[in-house]
Amino acid sequence: MAVCIAIIGKDNAPLYFSIANIDKELDMQYRVHAALDVVEEKCQFINKATPESKELYLGLLYSTEAHKIYGFITNTKIKFILVMDSENVALRENEVRAMFRNLHILYTDVVCNPIFLPGEPIISRKFDRSVQKLMSGNT
Repeated sequence: MAVCIAIIGKDNAPLYFSIANIDKELDMQYRVHAALDVVEEKCQFINKATPESKELYLGLLYSTEAHKIYGFITNTKIKFILVMDSENVALRENEVRAMFRNLHILYTDVVCNPIFLPGEPIISRKFDRSVQKLMSGNT
């Protein structure tokens, strides 16, 4: 289902990066970093149009022949980037929203850990296993 999931901090530093195929890591990093420019543009537009907007889901950021890249931003400016395989034509918008919602819940659980330092990379094995399940479609 998902090819890559990335969590990016408010200063655009990667906090977590998970991919389905390790051979494509550099390509996925490139796609995620390219998506950050689109996220910044959308956030500026949203803030100017409706400063009190509560919409966290940014939708489809861009697509290529092989992938569709979606974005989500939290109230604390943490960015979630989801790279999906374009071959999955049955994928609906509400399924992507549900994946982001589940990822946000997992992230919140990690951040609520008193040992976790905000802004540091996420190295929790439990979080990694949960994200791998989310990527494979087993929520």
